[in-house]
Amino acid sequence: MGLIILAALVITPIVEIAVFIEIGGRIGVGNTVGIVLLTALAGTALLRHQGLAVLRRAQETLHAERFPLDEVFEGLCLLVAGALLLTPGFVTDGFGFLLFLPPFRRALRAVAVNYLSTHGTIVTDGPQSHSRGRGTVIIDGEFEEVTGHDSTPDSTSDDRSGEGPPRIER
Repeated sequence: MGLIILAALVITPIVEIAVFIEIGGRIGVGNTVGIVLLTALAGTALLRHQGLAVLRRAQETLHAERFPLDEVFEGLCLLVAGALLLTPGFVTDGFGFLLFLPPFRRALRAVAVNYLSTHGTIVTDGPQSHSRGRGTVIIDGEFEEVTGHDSTPDSTSDDRSGEGPPRIER
């Protein structure tokens, strides 16, 4: 993975320079610079518009007490799109504008989900960490045994001889 990132960091500027030279030779330096500035402004406007829409959807999803996974992915795509459009170059602008298209983001998400489901691992915080299946669930807690309609706690229920709360294993 590191080799791919290194190659992208070396190859991208070389490709961008070649495209700049070709386009600048055809339409002139001033027009080329103008187009680069125009794409940066258009990208900023698109990022603001779509970013606010994604943020609004994420808030609605959180209000419905669900994790906004789709919105987080879309926000990440928009962040990368904004960075690509602010980077001078026609190739990076092309990829940046692609990331602003919802169908392209959906296709990219499907590829990412497929890759992660076949190559990823599920990591949780707790006794089942780094496992794919269900393990033993341990619940720590305190309880009070209530019998009948008497709601007063038993005075001996708080004496645990220095032990912690009981562990209940399922």
